[in-house]
Amino acid sequence: MKVLFVVTSHEELGNTGKKTGFWVEEFAAPYYLLKDAGFDITVATPKGGQAPIDPKSEDPDAQTPATKRYYQDEEVQNIIANTEKLIDQKAADFDAVFYPGGHGPLWDLAYDKDSQQLILDFYNNEKPVAAVCHAPGVFKDIVLENGDPFVKNKNVTGFSNSEEEAVQLTDIVPFLVEDELKKSGGNYTRTDDWGVHVVQDGLLITGQNPASSESVAEKLMAVLKK
Repeated sequence: MKVLFVVTSHEELGNTGKKTGFWVEEFAAPYYLLKDAGFDITVATPKGGQAPIDPKSEDPDAQTPATKRYYQDEEVQNIIANTEKLIDQKAADFDAVFYPGGHGPLWDLAYDKDSQQLILDFYNNEKPVAAVCHAPGVFKDIVLENGDPFVKNKNVTGFSNSEEEAVQLTDIVPFLVEDELKKSGGNYTRTDDWGVHVVQDGLLITGQNPASSESVAEKLMAVLKK
């Protein structure tokens, strides 16, 4: 089975002069869970080539067994350095799509027409769509054929307002994931800051934060194995 990972190409943290990108743990934990189970994984970004890593995700307190494995894995680091272009990917070629978070997607993937169409193509062809932490923000401008927002009346989660406040980026990010999911009519739920919280609504699987990333991948794998 084949899974497409869609990762951000954006590396500027607003106008702070600091860097952002994807969150290593949110990529590594799902990647290895699926890879070890025999899944074939393709990684794509809007620009192709090197996917930027959020420097904060390299802090000592953000490390897990999956991130440690990632940093010792030349093969996967080569994949991240040479990602495929998002525009070249087709839902027909894959069984599912997974969006890791990090703040980067709020600036590029949330407004990317290719990403929006790809998600609709997966969903409309009854293929699962999974996103964790900030990545559920990529759903914000997706509209179904009937004119409804993609997440309307769907059970969803994503990085909470209080977690954004805790990392002191509330006034830096272009929008707050929790607010946007609610505004789009999603039935947003959350747990305590940094706790594990995963929500599945049919083919849509979302996780609240980095701690939830592996559980999102587990639910995705369960759907694919049915």
